[in-house]
Amino acid sequence: MPPLLIARDRKINYSAECSTKMHIMSSTGPKQAIYNSLAEIAQALGHTHRLQLLELLAQGERSVEELSDRSQLTFANTSRHLQLLRRARLVETERRGKHVFYRLAGDAEVVGLIRALGRVGERNLAEIERVINDYFNARDALEPVSRADLIARLEDGLVTILDVRPEDEFALGHLPSAVNIPLEKLERRLKELPADREIIAYCRGPYCVFSVEAVAVLRERGYRVRRLEEGYPEWKAAGLPVEAT
Repeated sequence: MPPLLIARDRKINYSAECSTKMHIMSSTGPKQAIYNSLAEIAQALGHTHRLQLLELLAQGERSVEELSDRSQLTFANTSRHLQLLRRARLVETERRGKHVFYRLAGDAEVVGLIRALGRVGERNLAEIERVINDYFNARDALEPVSRADLIARLEDGLVTILDVRPEDEFALGHLPSAVNIPLEKLERRLKELPADREIIAYCRGPYCVFSVEAVAVLRERGYRVRRLEEGYPEWKAAGLPVEAT
């Protein structure tokens, strides 16, 4: 066969081989790589303590020591869980002197991921449905206030917003014009709340019990009160205005 024909055939065969390899890579290789990475994220989410730490970090940046104290885990255990979350790129770190501070690696994305996980669980797992009915719905029969409803009420100046999270979390960020009375101080500070306006209470998120307990306390004392269906992290993740003190 003439050299030019041999070279042409080799070129055609090489092009066909490259095309086949690219097709295989596009159909399995990149997808498998992506699924491997997603599986690592899913694995990082697969522990009660790590979900709890993510909820705490959704309130704002924290040191390992603060997270250990707030989650009631040992320092070593807290650090180990945080490192797994960091490996999955769910959190970021910054060292300041002797302390390492953690924050969510993208508030909107991580908070949205956890919320989506919760919605799947609410829909598909009977145990979650039972807990919601036996605790949340039993303690608060009224429908929670939606984010859109609260925005409308704020614009009309019809409500007082009550943040029942700890004071340090409130300082990191809160809904506009919110009043902060931590749950454990609520009964001692009732006079700070208006008796002639509806109160909307919120806390760390949809499964946080602080606002549920606050609503129960206030209703027993004659206040018109409802709870926000979500919490501060979901409000912030939606791009709505927040304040810090």
